[in-house]
Amino acid sequence: MSREPDLHRLFQPATIAVAGASARRANFANRYIRQLRRFGFAGRIHAIHPTAAEVEGEPACASLADLPETVDYAYVAVPAAAAVELLAEGAGKVRFAQVMSSGFAETADGAELERRLVEAARAGGARLVGPNCLGTYCPAARVTFIEGAPAEPGAIGFASQSGGLAVDVLRSGGARGLRFSSLVTSGNSADLAPHDFLDHYVRDPQTAVIGMYLEQVGDGPRLFEALRRLGGAKPVVLLKGGSTATGGRAASSHTGAIASDQRAWRALARQTGVMLVETLAEMLDLLVLLQAPAPARTAPTERAILIGNGGGASVLGADAADRAGLSLPPTGAATLARLAELRLPPGTSVANPIDLPGGTLQREEGGQVAEILRILADGERPDALVLHLNVSVLLNAIADGELVMRRCLEALARTEAPGARRLVVLRRDGHPESAPATRELSARAAAAGLPVFAEIEDALAALGHAAAWERWRARRGR
Repeated sequence: MSREPDLHRLFQPATIAVAGASARRANFANRYIRQLRRFGFAGRIHAIHPTAAEVEGEPACASLADLPETVDYAYVAVPAAAAVELLAEGAGKVRFAQVMSSGFAETADGAELERRLVEAARAGGARLVGPNCLGTYCPAARVTFIEGAPAEPGAIGFASQSGGLAVDVLRSGGARGLRFSSLVTSGNSADLAPHDFLDHYVRDPQTAVIGMYLEQVGDGPRLFEALRRLGGAKPVVLLKGGSTATGGRAASSHTGAIASDQRAWRALARQTGVMLVETLAEMLDLLVLLQAPAPARTAPTERAILIGNGGGASVLGADAADRAGLSLPPTGAATLARLAELRLPPGTSVANPIDLPGGTLQREEGGQVAEILRILADGERPDALVLHLNVSVLLNAIADGELVMRRCLEALARTEAPGARRLVVLRRDGHPESAPATRELSARAAAAGLPVFAEIEDALAALGHAAAWERWRARRGR
């Protein structure tokens, strides 16, 4: 087998075979065919069914061997033992086979069956994805295994050994504006493994940011070598499941994973620049930041300005910046003098964090925020500008609160701050009355290329990860 297989046809197939769809009642495979067509897949679909001539409006063949052509991708949703036999009969007719079925090495007595499955696939010249996984997603090719995934292509490539977590990434991430080049779920990774997908995303010109969820690594040196070759050319965000004793037991029953020491993963991160995160929420936050247009920088991110309403929130933000390895340097004397000329209302603090109470924000219906940001950016030359707005408070405390917040977002987007990342925090209290405004403001910010976060701590933690990656690259001369 090739050391670096060409996975283009896995993600962008022209022809797909679907095994396991019923001619009488809908199951996973039937829904998969329907989703493909609803999502706009324009290629040929062949159903595999022992007796039917047609399934879901698509022509059916009795076996893979009976296919009229070689297919790029086979979606296999039949019982485990039947999957082995099915692939064995398909010699030369399938380039990539993704086996959804469970009952392999993740079970106590399934390792031998998984070995036979791999042999059957390889004997026929197919590469195997899975088993025990949900599928692939590629919006450019109009391929999806779930409903509700974003239709617009993006620049994030994602590989997940958990199908359920991949669904969360697509749906929750999609709702936050994440857009993907492609995504693959690999389950037990019996043949194609994490390093294969990493190599693909490294070479893929449509992928600028790589995300991975891993529970096991069958060939650790190959993964390390793939990351070493990458050398920080693209950011990689890694969420490792099963890194504790309890999590390791759960991972073993989920994908047949063997628990590994978290210290080894931290060492891997130090050596390769991988951004190691601990929760799904932390991963999504970081992907939201990395997806945003990156400013041209000559030095790593270090100095941030935190500006918004809420004194206590600003104090907690200062603590979060410190934990993230970022500084909030005091505003310089020359900048303070220029800000003083604006005669800002009492209660305003411009020391950094910059505290702008409602009375200040509503000046000129939010228009004066643009002048404040311009003075700060021009005088302080920050590496990052973080604007935080308490949506619920501003909706209720000032006139035209939503309009004011829109003006604040527009001001941040227009501020000339060369080399500075711009982040938006839309804090909310969970009250349903503020939900529509929060969605509208989030959409406006995302459309302007501004990454949006729910809490100041989340934004600064993501910024800290990105800064650490920039420092790692700088040490290696990138």
